[in-house]
Amino acid sequence: MRFQLLFPMVITIGLLLMNCEDKQTSKHKNTSVAKDSTISKTESQPKPKTEPEFPILTDDNAMEFFLKYEKENPENKIRITTDFGVIEIQLYDKTKFHRANFVYLTKRNYFKNTQFYRVVKNFVIQGGSSDDYNIAKRRQKIGHYLLPPDTKRGYTHKRGAVSMPSSEIENAYKLASPFQFFIIQRDGGADYLDGDYTVFGEVTLGMDVVDEIANVKTDEGDWPLSNVYIRNVELIK
Repeated sequence: MRFQLLFPMVITIGLLLMNCEDKQTSKHKNTSVAKDSTISKTESQPKPKTEPEFPILTDDNAMEFFLKYEKENPENKIRITTDFGVIEIQLYDKTKFHRANFVYLTKRNYFKNTQFYRVVKNFVIQGGSSDDYNIAKRRQKIGHYLLPPDTKRGYTHKRGAVSMPSSEIENAYKLASPFQFFIIQRDGGADYLDGDYTVFGEVTLGMDVVDEIANVKTDEGDWPLSNVYIRNVELIK
């Protein structure tokens, strides 16, 4: 009789235990799925690579680049702000590669805080460089290239002419160093430079500033004893 009473109870308890076990198993499975889902969502996606706005210029690609750039950037008036005042320049459209180069460097803010690093009284002031390490880094980001001469446009090295010096390397073609420029200060100009260097603009305002810079004291290498900074170069209408 006792056995008959206990048997149903044992079966009932067994069913309850199996039911609890099933619930625990189900719980365990749900947790595992949720965990995997969370991991999947937090996986980082690779960032797309962005192309630089401008190429690094070299002798191989500079001319092609400026041929396109000069058509899309027709600006030709420049304002140079120095420690001595403002100089305004008109760039010549006919010397399109040199104009485009100067406009490009202006828009890249290359000339900011460079210097008039060579001054020869009654002759020339030359600018666009500096012994500042940051200026050298700025040039590296733009590139290393030279421009061919463009000397047969009828422009001369008159007083106020803006021209481009040749590179430091010796070459028969007087390839121009694109990061520098010089302004003729001498009365009567310097026509003996015609044919060797490319005149690509002229001063329209501020020759008195050019004269003042040309009168600063220099060392034996024509470097001003007190730095003459180009604080800014900008395009104007």
